[in-house]
Amino acid sequence: MDDEIRSSFFQTVGKEGYSRKLGLKLVDVKPGNAIVRMVPRGDDTNIFGTVHGGVIFSLMDEAFQVSCNSHGRVAVALNVNVVFHNPAKEGRGLKAESREIHCSQKTATYEIKVTDEENVLIASCQALAYRKKERLPFLDR
Repeated sequence: MDDEIRSSFFQTVGKEGYSRKLGLKLVDVKPGNAIVRMVPRGDDTNIFGTVHGGVIFSLMDEAFQVSCNSHGRVAVALNVNVVFHNPAKEGRGLKAESREIHCSQKTATYEIKVTDEENVLIASCQALAYRKKERLPFLDR
């Protein structure tokens, strides 16, 4: 992977307000792949005291965003199908791994899995991205 793209992702994701608010941390990025981690806090829980599905989706979406844009071209989500397998608990670290399954000129498909620090599968999804022709805008800064 181009070092410019890799370092730009770490800088850009680190400045992203929403990801900072949730405590999302980009751990690794390779072409078509990304790992993002977080530790859910008390205000990330739902009415049952487990981590809110929207928080888990946001973690998955961040990993998806990085992996589908890792080729240096703008890519945007077309569809995301999520399955929640187990509840996530406050304070227990979560990891989202996004892996490219297929990539063409116009679309790309990804599998994203969220596991906790005990390697329990929390959620999984399949995501479809539309790949535009434009270069990532933060690469030109």
